[in-house]
Amino acid sequence: MSTERQAGLPQSLLLLFGSCLPVLGAVLLAPVLPRMQAHFADTPGAEVLVPISLTIPALVIALLAPFAGVIADRLGRKPLLLASMVLYSLCGLLPLWLESLLGIVISRAGLGLAEAGIMTCCTTLMGDYYQGGRRERLFALQMVATSLSAAVFIALGGALGQNDWRLPFVLYGAGLLLLPLMAMLLWEPKVAEAAALSGKAEDFPWRRLLPLYLLTVLAGISLFIVPVQAGFLLTLLHVDSPQQIGMTMGANQLGVLAGALSFRLLNGQRRQHLLLLAFATAGVGGLLMATTDNPALVVVAVLINGLGIGLMLPTLITGVMRQVDFTQRGRATGGFTAALFAGEFISPLVVLALNGGVVAQLPGALTVVAVAQVLLALACVVLAKCFRSRGTGATTTPDHI
Repeated sequence: MSTERQAGLPQSLLLLFGSCLPVLGAVLLAPVLPRMQAHFADTPGAEVLVPISLTIPALVIALLAPFAGVIADRLGRKPLLLASMVLYSLCGLLPLWLESLLGIVISRAGLGLAEAGIMTCCTTLMGDYYQGGRRERLFALQMVATSLSAAVFIALGGALGQNDWRLPFVLYGAGLLLLPLMAMLLWEPKVAEAAALSGKAEDFPWRRLLPLYLLTVLAGISLFIVPVQAGFLLTLLHVDSPQQIGMTMGANQLGVLAGALSFRLLNGQRRQHLLLLAFATAGVGGLLMATTDNPALVVVAVLINGLGIGLMLPTLITGVMRQVDFTQRGRATGGFTAALFAGEFISPLVVLALNGGVVAQLPGALTVVAVAQVLLALACVVLAKCFRSRGTGATTTPDHI
């Protein structure tokens, strides 16, 4: 986009750091949940409320991100982003002092509301400030940054929570550190100029976006398979060492990083072919993970699975961005964010439905998921129309990266 101000490295870093904050909400508490459960052992319903405190931000994001997108389009990206940063730090830090488990759950719901605004606005501003190859490179880096931050935040959460389960909540103060920098270095894109460049406003392209959103839900389910299920799978293989389980999780994150970086290297490939490769790779890794009885091969399997996941998400978000103009970009991004976090939230529920809650049946459930991913890869071939840019006709050559 041509504007009076040109975005550079400071803006890119701020938007990437901002994109990592919702990841903090998803993974920070995982290492301290047992201690949190013990602290509230006398609270009625603690066995349900403590796990909900971890997952409720993702549910709120899934429900409210579309509304955040509408607000971003109508009232502006920067005002919503700054307000969300304030709410993020407030709700994130509250559990340091709250003595009520229900109060903590409510504060975590408020955190999810803030994260919906942050993720939607950061991604939308990436689309506003950049275009073409720079935009697609930044979306790939967004996946790299969020994957790295997930590993870092899990480690920090465990280290800080070693003596006090409340201490990891101090990391939510990061929002207060980024707030003044965002206020100074980010700006609201000029709607009039952007609208002129985009041409006449069009109806929101639901027909082209819905298949992409459905694929994003499935990508979200795939994204959380290894982080949630790998530990249980290794237990079935008589591996209970936290260090070995952590190494396995790290291999998956390494694969995600490599997959996201490969998005730019696979220049010239059509997007439906990239999705075929992504889902097929994730499915092959999942099949190997589900069928092997060798813990070392599980590490290889989750690495392969991560390669597919890492390629999947940048391909989807760039496909979504190509379908909309400036005035629709917030809503489109909000829909993508909602679909992704909805998939993450229901991922454990899908596996639970497949194995009936019996851990011994987990390999069979993961096999079903992997086969579904491979079949979905083949279905991606027929989705060429979803990847044509907004306004192109039926005879237009499909977009290339």
